[in-house]
Amino acid sequence: MGAVRGCFARIEPWVQARQYVRAVSSDLPERNGWTIAEWIGDRSPDKTQRLLNHAVWDTGGVMAHVRRYAVAGLERAAETCGRSGLLRVGALDETGQEKKGRATAGVKRQHMGCAGGVDNGINTVHLAYVRQQVGHALIGCRQWIPAEQVADPGTAARMGLPDGLGLATKGQLAVQVLQDTADDGVVLDFVAGDEVYGHSPDLRTHCEASGQAYVLRVRSTFTLQLGAGKPMTCKQIVRSMLWPKKRWQICSAGSGDKGARDYAWAWVATASAVHWLLVRKHLRTGELAFHYCHVPAGRPVSLHLLVTAAGLRWPVEESFEFGKDLFGLDQSQVRRYEAIRRHTVLVMLALAVFAVAAASARPRTDTQAPPPTGPDTPPPAEPGHTPLTVAALKNLVNALHPRRHGIDHTIHWQNWRDRHRARARWHHQRTRLRRPLEHAYPQLT
Repeated sequence: MGAVRGCFARIEPWVQARQYVRAVSSDLPERNGWTIAEWIGDRSPDKTQRLLNHAVWDTGGVMAHVRRYAVAGLERAAETCGRSGLLRVGALDETGQEKKGRATAGVKRQHMGCAGGVDNGINTVHLAYVRQQVGHALIGCRQWIPAEQVADPGTAARMGLPDGLGLATKGQLAVQVLQDTADDGVVLDFVAGDEVYGHSPDLRTHCEASGQAYVLRVRSTFTLQLGAGKPMTCKQIVRSMLWPKKRWQICSAGSGDKGARDYAWAWVATASAVHWLLVRKHLRTGELAFHYCHVPAGRPVSLHLLVTAAGLRWPVEESFEFGKDLFGLDQSQVRRYEAIRRHTVLVMLALAVFAVAAASARPRTDTQAPPPTGPDTPPPAEPGHTPLTVAALKNLVNALHPRRHGIDHTIHWQNWRDRHRARARWHHQRTRLRRPLEHAYPQLT
């Protein structure tokens, strides 16, 4: 927070932002304007709402500080534990937040993984910096805005959309995030993403033009050119070229809690000398997954390298889990574009602090016994301890710094909530009385 002081025009918003970060890092079960203000000790949510909606501060500048802090911290941790030569992957993915109504910037009925299907909500594209066997943190984001909101000046003004904000697909938003990352001097060995990003020609073109290697998921219908033959889909390539079992190799996509994540893998060269198709097959179900890969000319490439890069996409999901469950990433109760962005950036700041701390503590706190070498290996007398995680560190910090404002403060906030709810209920009832009846019912005789 000291490093971002220059991003705030006045000290009061900076102090409130520092308190906001502490509040989202606390053990609050819900993190919204009311609960955060109560935890801080304010008498109403006004200061919190002003921080997100009206205060003068450079949100992009804070995000740049978070990005540099997270990358530098994870790099120091990698050097400390002797893993500086391992991969640096930028993992792209989007995450959603369910919203009610139609007044929130970016809200629309759309597919959201958090809802398990189509629901009303907002979606934000994130980039996670993943340091192999060290740690990971979110370092960039862009919210997706539907075309109808961008095109309508009245709607754009109500939602606080910036002037000049154009329509952008999620792939194009990913390009913007990667450009911000490159401008800050962050070097990525690979960019990884799911099918949303694998099927974005803008993202692939940007990466190839900037010399950035990538491993991106694609659908089975994705078409490639092999040699001088006609174009083939991924599914056709598997049927015609990868049917013999000898063409598959069993490799680990990384370590999980239950051991190595082993799959059968195969790779196929394309007509281009810098593109490959990487195919993953589940060992039990036989389910296939396809990755379109690019490695610039002159750089070494191997099946193991591509498999490792593909496996490092998954930590972004864990970053979302930490961000939502531990810091309230999806609990912003604001509607305007900049307010949503500011909440997201402050949560990313809190997550980065704990992610770097966990990565730094890993060599000293990982005392697990060696893994078993066979099915009959006897259990160790002392299993040791798994390394401290982001969640564990957050619990320890909250145990060290309890906040108590007294019974008077608790009574004040209970009264404040009750009065606010009563006022809101009265206005809702009056609004409903003003609405015309949607259906005309026949008069009963």
